[in-house]
Amino acid sequence: MTRQGWHGWDEYAPFYDWENAQTLGRRDVPFWRRVADGGGGRVLELGCGTGRVTIPLAKSGVHVVGVDRSAPMLVRLRARTIRARFGETGSLRAVRCDIRSLPFRRNSFAMAIAPYGVLQSLTRERDLTQTLESVARLLPRGATFGLDLVPDVPNWREYHDKVQLRGRTNDGAHLTLVESVRQDRRRRLTIFQQEYIERRGRRETRHRFALTFRTLTVAQMSNRLERAGFRIETVLGDYRGQPWDERSDVWIILAKKG
Repeated sequence: MTRQGWHGWDEYAPFYDWENAQTLGRRDVPFWRRVADGGGGRVLELGCGTGRVTIPLAKSGVHVVGVDRSAPMLVRLRARTIRARFGETGSLRAVRCDIRSLPFRRNSFAMAIAPYGVLQSLTRERDLTQTLESVARLLPRGATFGLDLVPDVPNWREYHDKVQLRGRTNDGAHLTLVESVRQDRRRRLTIFQQEYIERRGRRETRHRFALTFRTLTVAQMSNRLERAGFRIETVLGDYRGQPWDERSDVWIILAKKG
């Protein structure tokens, strides 16, 4: 049985911002801000998580609705808005829902974005089909749907219990990420077994969960988008707008609703 892509994200929520601050950081945020600024209306963000992209978009004046299945992720998004003295206002709304069946009216958004490989968490073909059709229903003709893919995930070497990251959190805990990787090449799945070892003084707590990702090529994803009623406008190879090729660190697709 294929593991569902949303499994593990509730458990990942307490560590998500800490890990990404040490890896991806905010390199993609200016790109998505530029894309969203050209949307001309409300922007839907799929898989908004803790608001890493959502909050900067809203602060820049974009009217953004972020959706996520994980309640613990959204709790952290709302806490971040409070700390930033921003809060959910007319320019930011967070909604818990399933991206395969988005609960909004037809043509109710001017743009949709799916940053940070969120569509790769859809581990079954029918899940991706339902999501793309759901997004297409919400966009009028000519609206942009932007997404990115993490291309190297299926090429990760399999390993077991490798220490990937160490460091301190803002509240003084010491975290160690121990990771194992397994590939299911028949299903194009990469499974990351995560163990976060949290130390506070003499107390140690271990948090274990798995995250599963499915990777399609640019051609395969473009084909799925076209079947859902989009036409491919631009394919980029980084967040600075460089042309795409198969060696690019990230694959970005900007498509228009047909």
